[in-house]
Amino acid sequence: MTYDLALLILLAAALHAAWNAMIKVSGDRVAVMAVVTLAGSVLSLFALPFVDSPDPASWAILALSILIHTGYHFFLPIAYDHGDLGQVYPIARGSAPILVSLGAYVFAGEHISQVALLGILCLSIGVMALTFDGGKASNINSKALVFALMTGVCIASYTVADGLGARQAGSVLGFAVWLTIGNGLLTFLIAFMCKRKEVIEVAKNNVVTGIAGGAMQVGAYWIIVYALAVAPMGMVSGLRETSVLFAALISTFLLKERFGVWRFVSACLVTFGLVLSRSRS
Repeated sequence: MTYDLALLILLAAALHAAWNAMIKVSGDRVAVMAVVTLAGSVLSLFALPFVDSPDPASWAILALSILIHTGYHFFLPIAYDHGDLGQVYPIARGSAPILVSLGAYVFAGEHISQVALLGILCLSIGVMALTFDGGKASNINSKALVFALMTGVCIASYTVADGLGARQAGSVLGFAVWLTIGNGLLTFLIAFMCKRKEVIEVAKNNVVTGIAGGAMQVGAYWIIVYALAVAPMGMVSGLRETSVLFAALISTFLLKERFGVWRFVSACLVTFGLVLSRSRS
């Protein structure tokens, strides 16, 4: 993995943290997610004429990935209904990189060095360490834990599926654009059928948030799909999950929340993991 690609992934992580912070607007969380993903789909439609269609060989994986992404879009806000952002998000994101490394080994035959694997493990532990910030980990709701782990499984599953699909698609950006169109529309349709009143209310009151969040969402994921096509999936996933650390920094410096000891531990582990994950030895 080159330094340029690593910086791109870190940019995607920052964008991901930003749109997740924006999704905390008032209103039903599922409805907010639906509006943000719909905005991302509409923006993706504007990019459609400028990209090649993915090769038919990748269509089955594309369809599977759309379904997994859609599941993720519902598991995450439901988890937030049962637990705090500071508890749910680190568990969901931190559990993914190791699962991705295992999935990439099984389905794509990817091998990474022991040192790089240790780096990915440090990244995961560093991300999940934020769960202990403020001493709240022991109070986490069991339903929040279950849905957070299910979200982590979805993240790992769609990461491996996207990596395989992007490599088969011929056009990496074409695959990414069709992916964000499909999962955004499907998420919105399901949410609209189940929570029409809430979706309409959020759409009326949060137009700017929806458009900005949708732009950051698709921008971040187009970068990640490109990275998955050219770099080891476990490394990409590990770097991407630094979004949790970016979220902690946002809450500390913009929202003026306390930078506790676990945030310091997390920052050290993530930094150490970043260094190790780029090792080729």
